[in-house]
Amino acid sequence: MKDDDAPHNPGSGLTRRRFLLTGATALAGLTLSPKLLASEGDLEPAGDFGELDATAPGGIDLYIERKTLRIDGLPGRAITINGSVPGPTIRMTEGEEAVIRVHNRMREATSIHWHGILLPFDMDGVPGISFAGIAPGETFTYRFRLRQNGTYWYHSHSGLQEQMGHYGQLIVEPRDEDPVDYDVEHTLVLSDWTFEDPTTVYKKLKSFEGYYNFQRPTLANLRQQADATDQGLGEAIGSRLQWNRMRMDSTDIADVTGATYSYLLNGRTARENPTFIAGPGERVRLRLTNASAMTYFDVRIPGLAMTVVQADGQNVEPVEVDELRIAVAETYDVIVTLPDARAYTIFAETMDRSGYARGTLAPQQGMSAPIPERRTRPLLTMADMGMMHGDMESMEGMEGMDHGGDHSAHGGDEASDSKDKIRYPPHDEHNVSSVAHRHALPVTDLPMSVPHGPDDHGAGSITMAENAYRQLDDPGVGLGDDGRRVLTYSQLRILETPPDRRPPTREINLHLTGNMHNYIWGFNGKKWSESEMLRFKYGERLRINFINDTMMNHPMHLHGMWMDLYAGHDYGKNPRKHTVNVQPAELLTVDISVDAPGQWAFHCHLLYHMKAGMFRTVAVVRDLKGEPIYADR
Repeated sequence: MKDDDAPHNPGSGLTRRRFLLTGATALAGLTLSPKLLASEGDLEPAGDFGELDATAPGGIDLYIERKTLRIDGLPGRAITINGSVPGPTIRMTEGEEAVIRVHNRMREATSIHWHGILLPFDMDGVPGISFAGIAPGETFTYRFRLRQNGTYWYHSHSGLQEQMGHYGQLIVEPRDEDPVDYDVEHTLVLSDWTFEDPTTVYKKLKSFEGYYNFQRPTLANLRQQADATDQGLGEAIGSRLQWNRMRMDSTDIADVTGATYSYLLNGRTARENPTFIAGPGERVRLRLTNASAMTYFDVRIPGLAMTVVQADGQNVEPVEVDELRIAVAETYDVIVTLPDARAYTIFAETMDRSGYARGTLAPQQGMSAPIPERRTRPLLTMADMGMMHGDMESMEGMEGMDHGGDHSAHGGDEASDSKDKIRYPPHDEHNVSSVAHRHALPVTDLPMSVPHGPDDHGAGSITMAENAYRQLDDPGVGLGDDGRRVLTYSQLRILETPPDRRPPTREINLHLTGNMHNYIWGFNGKKWSESEMLRFKYGERLRINFINDTMMNHPMHLHGMWMDLYAGHDYGKNPRKHTVNVQPAELLTVDISVDAPGQWAFHCHLLYHMKAGMFRTVAVVRDLKGEPIYADR
């Protein structure tokens, strides 16, 4: 469901949304036969997907092809998996071998990446890094043994295919008894769909970064801005002037919005209202996956508490909440219990409030519950640019840390003004500490804030936050001020401590950077095409400090290995994640057991950020000095 009231040409009577749909329909008409257009209502709907067991004898077959489906009431040209969007839910069993034959029936190369699954790197499905891709007309057989269980997902890693429906959910059943007790389960796959060609969306973002932002602040809505930020009118005007001086926009919450997106739950829009059946008193396991290209969702079920039992496929100590934000590429499993025979709305509101997906949890088909009142879209504040935390002095716990870089790079007046503060300089691949000079890094009481320093990372970065600070207790912009209990990363504690919780002995500092005016995204000011590989040493315990210099959220995903998220409590209880969300101006730390030889992708999971350069190749090597950069297997 999207806003239809955003004007494109004031006074024309044609909304931007309707303009885009009209254009999309006309464009579709160029490629669809008259017969097909005439039978538009007979098109198969998106969301009609089945279930397969990839660890059953003989394995499974997946067929990738372009197909026209009925999406949000209109013909949409999608990339389907076995004829559907999403693709079939794939089940596997821990300890067994999965065999999946992927047949490419398109005129372009494709691939499937098994998101969050630990496997040999040549089965990871990233063209150009782990294999060559699947050429038109060819079949590639994925074969790997399952070493984990939980809820995951899969998607294309070729071009922008993921935006066109090339994704599905993946569930690995535990080999032993499941610690999660439930009576019935349901797959909930959230996604965003556009009738525009994804390459057109990308070109528009490159030409004008705010192309899809129709919620910009104006003089006419100044009072609304003041209310949204709990400011007086004078403060709101002052804030606007600050944003203008920075040439930034406090409504820049999402790059792509409901101006072009339809938001889907299992391939269905809010109007189609997919229904999930459960009886009163039953414990219902909802397996939530955010398979969107660009959209964060805030999920709640008014009237029902949700108990989070899994994050990114890993069991966590149960946490009861009223709402959770699910970043792109994350998964959460929650347990809910219907107290009666009524219907309840599953409401997934987009972070920028430009639309929502919706479903119903009910004892039988045909029931529905009210749709919650929409919330006002949030506004970024100076805090999201790290400008209200400059005086934070929580620099304890830094003694003895090896920053692996050149602190002299941070000289100058600003450095002398705060010479006692520890900074995280950009990672220098040519200045890596030798193993002999390493020592264990702290695992508790990590610094709460770091100042940025004078290094501007060049033309690839124009929105540096003055300070980056930990936000583990912050549920995110627009959440936490209405009395609801909202999940935060600080609440996540892994259920069973993994075997390797050694303190790390080396750290890499990665500034997340962007130049939104040219729509360039990268690390330390460099796009992927300008960067070198990151090298991890096989067997080491490694720390990565993410310093978000931008005003955007970035869901960071590492292939092949877990990231143990520093959550501010017992080190042994830190949750394992395959994707961590880094909020604007946030300092976020993960520790990694480097146990997977090969080459891996490491990137922001916002599809257009990744395409614009926020991507690195990681090589897990035998040694960091004097050895080939490519790892053996």
